[in-house]
Amino acid sequence: MSSAVHIAPEVPGAFIAQARSLLREDYLPKIERCVALLSDQQIWWRPNENSNSIGNLLLHLSGNVRQWIVVGLGGAPDARDRDAEFTQREVIPREELLVRVRQTLAEADDTLGAFDTKRLLDQFAIQKLEVTALEAIFHVVEHFAMHTGQIIMLAKMFAEIDLEFYDFNGGVPVKKWKSKQRKEAGG
Repeated sequence: MSSAVHIAPEVPGAFIAQARSLLREDYLPKIERCVALLSDQQIWWRPNENSNSIGNLLLHLSGNVRQWIVVGLGGAPDARDRDAEFTQREVIPREELLVRVRQTLAEADDTLGAFDTKRLLDQFAIQKLEVTALEAIFHVVEHFAMHTGQIIMLAKMFAEIDLEFYDFNGGVPVKKWKSKQRKEAGG
């Protein structure tokens, strides 16, 4: 009896499509909504020296996604200074932070869009670790989700409002952040 697992041919493509969607269509709009509610000073506030500000988290997310996906899976040159993501104390304006995150996610999306799904189990050296592409993508999505949650918590603390990401009135959660962001942008 063979121990090989048989996976339907559409599963690897669906996995990558879902990862791409979560990063750009779920987590990024939530971060954008949070950051839009805050001042630059609030974005760079930290409760103590052992905690990160939203600004530090945004720098870190950009560095992590770029290193794991764009560099690790896509082969781009690696110029990451991970420590600088956490030691940054000077205020970088919110729009500049968002431009960095958006640009990184666009590069990661391009990399994942072009990635050969037959290589999901191939090994890649990322941060001196040997990981499969599957592990790298899982890591990035999980890591991005975790820090998005931290950003949401800090934004709720400062804004003291319900961020209204979903409408539950019909009994089924409906994403509201896309329409809300368009209204706020005047669209």
